[in-house]
Amino acid sequence: MYRLFNGLKRAIFAIYGLWVWLVFMIFGSAVTLLLVIVPGIDARRKLTRNGAIISLALSGLRPRISGLELLPNEPGVVVANHASYLDGIVMTAILPARFQYVVKQEMSSVPLAGYLLKRIGTQFVSRAHAQSSAGGARRIMKAAKNQQSIVFFPEGTFVAEPGLKKFHSGAFISAASGEMPITPVVIHGTRKILPAEQWLARPGHIDVMLKSAHRIGVDAKDAKQLKLLCRESILAELNEPDTAQS
Repeated sequence: MYRLFNGLKRAIFAIYGLWVWLVFMIFGSAVTLLLVIVPGIDARRKLTRNGAIISLALSGLRPRISGLELLPNEPGVVVANHASYLDGIVMTAILPARFQYVVKQEMSSVPLAGYLLKRIGTQFVSRAHAQSSAGGARRIMKAAKNQQSIVFFPEGTFVAEPGLKKFHSGAFISAASGEMPITPVVIHGTRKILPAEQWLARPGHIDVMLKSAHRIGVDAKDAKQLKLLCRESILAELNEPDTAQS
């Protein structure tokens, strides 16, 4: 009986995982095709946001959100912990369409996803080549000084094991340079649903908590202090170990 139950459970999880893949492939393809013809980056970002909302809802992964009222209405920077490929979709669904994203250069070559990201104005940064990484940093700094809202995953990557990794400084330098508020965001559940090196999603719940924004000159004197404040704010609610201290 126990083996039968486990076998049935695995079959249900496999069917669910395939369903999630089907949903995201269908809506991802549809959105990408529309992005070819839709003019204007604002319209394309709204289209992508609606596609993310619908895809998550049909997958049974609609995020439960708290603290959205704390997000400043003005241009700003958002930083979030990173645990899964789902994180970008979740953030696209919950944040206003004015935000652009900073992601690793490798994503630009991923079929479908890479084209979609380029069409909505995503900034790509390389960690492997200093010259291209510097170019990406300059573009991001220009966007910050032009008061464009930006989303960062400051850990830079994710792994299957729980824990908050060391933060890179780009997000916090951008917020300080543009004198914009920076909002920490805590994402729960995505690592369990779709961890690194796993291709089929599992059923689960996603919770997203927005924390109070920090400002240079008000809460922090420099980018380094901004990074410390945001990291401590995320770590306090994440219920995962601080792997940067390991």
